[in-house]
Amino acid sequence: MKLLKWSYLRRNTIKTSFDIYPNSSVIFRRIRNYYFIYNVQWSYPDPAVNEAELREMELLLNKELGFEEGYKNRKSKKMD
Repeated sequence: MKLLKWSYLRRNTIKTSFDIYPNSSVIFRRIRNYYFIYNVQWSYPDPAVNEAELREMELLLNKELGFEEGYKNRKSKKMD
């Protein structure tokens, strides 16, 4: 999976698109040291999104923005 483009919507909110889901938009919000998926605006022509792909999307965006370390050290990861 590749991150095609991203743009800021407003403070601490980013809108992205990925190559596997070109017609769908994924909205991320920032919490402390990383971004997490807030909403997926799924489009019918795209395949259904599963949990593993959501995690991959989060990792790709956090790598792109330099928040990979914060994402890997998040508290919720301890529950995985």
